[in-house]
Amino acid sequence: MGDVNTSYVSDHTKWINEQLAKNPAWVEDQKAGRALWWDKKQDVSTTAANAASKVPQKPYPYDVNFYTE
Repeated sequence: MGDVNTSYVSDHTKWINEQLAKNPAWVEDQKAGRALWWDKKQDVSTTAANAASKVPQKPYPYDVNFYTE
């Protein structure tokens, strides 16, 4: 029961690996795209201001009979 077959590689993973072998520039493009959208420095004061400005959500916003304002 302790023997696990770790040699399986999905068709998708095989395809991606083939494409990366054919197009090595994709790795750098991927890193540049990630840096553009995700890898950002966090500003603590902005994060705190965003957290403090949140408006509490109503208990169940989709109940048409519960709408109070």
